[in-house]
Amino acid sequence: MSADRPHVGVLALQGDVREHARLLGDLGAEVSLIRRPVELAAVDGLVIPGGESSVIDKLARAFGMHEPIRDAIASGMPVYGTCAGMILLADRIVDGIEGQQTFGGIDVTVRRNAFGSQVDSFETDLDVPDLGAPPVHAVFIRAPVVEEAGESVEPLARLDDGRAVAVRQGSLMATAFHPEVTGEHRFHAAFLDMVRAA
Repeated sequence: MSADRPHVGVLALQGDVREHARLLGDLGAEVSLIRRPVELAAVDGLVIPGGESSVIDKLARAFGMHEPIRDAIASGMPVYGTCAGMILLADRIVDGIEGQQTFGGIDVTVRRNAFGSQVDSFETDLDVPDLGAPPVHAVFIRAPVVEEAGESVEPLARLDDGRAVAVRQGSLMATAFHPEVTGEHRFHAAFLDMVRAA
């Protein structure tokens, strides 16, 4: 990895993979689509996209990716998850389907589909002090929400009711919404800074 051009992967099993890859590329990263352990081993950071968390979980196990991703997280690889990616980075999930597993790493309890079905999708502006002005225009599509967070978890953004929808813990970051859909690049830029720092 060159300091100015970090090599990052997007987990490409299911979900909005292309949107993340395009945004990261626009920010100057070298981007690989990751489906196999050998591909994961070649990158310095990983994005877990939005999609269907239970499907990504099943495919990760089928492709032999579950343990390698857990190991990469444990060894300090920077990882950023959006929507389903937030669920997969959570240590605990509420309302998961039977047998659903996560990669874990962030000491949070996350509720799947916290706001209802696709028809209950909504948009709102969020203050994210770490990213400065203007507010982040966030799109929530069958989104999760953080129900509980450990002391080592830093909330980056909250809804008006106080529930966290963006968090960071060490080299891991997650958002309940989809910055890649609205063209909001600051979370991905912050993630690339984390990769460079690691």
